[in-house]
Amino acid sequence: MKSLPSICTVHPHAHTPTPPPPPVAGGSRPSPMTTTTTSGAPTPPRFKRSPHRKKRQPRTRRVAAGETIAAGKPPHPACTAVSLQSPFGPALPRDFFEVDALDLAPRLLGKLLRRDEVVLRITEVEAYRPNDSACHGRFGITARTAPVFGSGGHAYVYLCYGLHMMLNVVADKEGVGAAVLIRSCAPVSGLATIQQRRGQQTDKPLLLTGPGKVGQALGLSTDWSNHPLYTPGGLEVLDGPEPENILVGPRVGIEYASPEHVAAPWRFAVAGTPWISAPKNTLRPR
Repeated sequence: MKSLPSICTVHPHAHTPTPPPPPVAGGSRPSPMTTTTTSGAPTPPRFKRSPHRKKRQPRTRRVAAGETIAAGKPPHPACTAVSLQSPFGPALPRDFFEVDALDLAPRLLGKLLRRDEVVLRITEVEAYRPNDSACHGRFGITARTAPVFGSGGHAYVYLCYGLHMMLNVVADKEGVGAAVLIRSCAPVSGLATIQQRRGQQTDKPLLLTGPGKVGQALGLSTDWSNHPLYTPGGLEVLDGPEPENILVGPRVGIEYASPEHVAAPWRFAVAGTPWISAPKNTLRPR
């Protein structure tokens, strides 16, 4: 242990010093930090030792990426670039989406949807492929379905039953006509805004379990169709942790499709979360 600086206090039990004697030859007086005996001879001062202090550990703070940074030390550049500027991952690149819808759908589970302060974690999706009798692409390119035939990574938002805004992520290459429907999410941030848009003051799964609820929570309209989800700002899809286990089952509400496509297990959900829409009893481990 290093010695303490020479700033000391007089021991509380030290004798009260006598008044200093008159100057001695040479005009100097004894130092005020000394005492004198009855014989006039100076004695060394008595000091109070400071108690031994346990060395304190540097404080740490938790950053979003799960890293721990000691106080006073600069963070790793990678943490600065992602974690300290944003608590979420970066926007996914365009080529992430340019794959078959059946491959993209499970890969979207755990990813994040962000619009302004609202961030949602994707927990349930459905894949819609070309030549699929349940896919909007079966009608060909129309004013409504044109976004489905765009390049992967764009949004396709349509109005269902005149009430619900349904968000889809376009998949595959331009001209293919495939997409992934976002069926359910879990809130990550912006809960007050989500509740205000939904008109429900709850934090239970019914807030976001259903595609119309997701569109409403994000404040979407059909104007968001064709919006690139891989560019910062507006509506975007951010990277997020992959789920450990996935459930699969037939899609919901497509009784009009062919029996083959009605039974196809193209619905995917995160296992172990309550943030999944009904019916749940048709889902099985992947």
